[in-house]
Amino acid sequence: MHNFAIDMNWLPASVLPKRQWPAVKFKPKRAITLAEHEKSSPRNETPNGRPFTLAPGSSQGDIASLKGEDVDWENQTISFTRKKTGVPVIVHLGSEALNVFKDLPSEGTLFPYLSSVRAGDRATEFGQRCRRLGISGVTLHSYRYAWAERAKVAGMPERFAQEALGITARLCIAPTRNAL
Repeated sequence: MHNFAIDMNWLPASVLPKRQWPAVKFKPKRAITLAEHEKSSPRNETPNGRPFTLAPGSSQGDIASLKGEDVDWENQTISFTRKKTGVPVIVHLGSEALNVFKDLPSEGTLFPYLSSVRAGDRATEFGQRCRRLGISGVTLHSYRYAWAERAKVAGMPERFAQEALGITARLCIAPTRNAL
């Protein structure tokens, strides 16, 4: 925050030179594995409990706000506008993935509960569930990492993967074994 305030000229002078501030240490980030996903999303669970794999690479906010009108059964696609960037997205789904939508409303919000909950609360619920199941080191964002890893392994060009994820910055994707 100090460095940002200096860069924005909000502070007349630095309290400490940048090099004397402790280095920022980020927690390790990784993709959720298929085994972890299956453990945290039982097959008999309703779609409301496992929507984060429905639109590959999408943010949790984008998934939570999906509507029945976003599903195109004829073309097997879902379409929505990314909340963060405002960019329209069309995702083609296979018949198995599209089957998840068959029991959901054809109009209005697909996941009413998730759309009514704040993003931080969705993340907290997912974290609590993972801790209860003995899964550590994953967050809802881990689904995006998993999709990026699958795209790399499948040979998708990096710029197409970035576009699919709604990212403009350069990705450094190292495949993890058994990523979802």
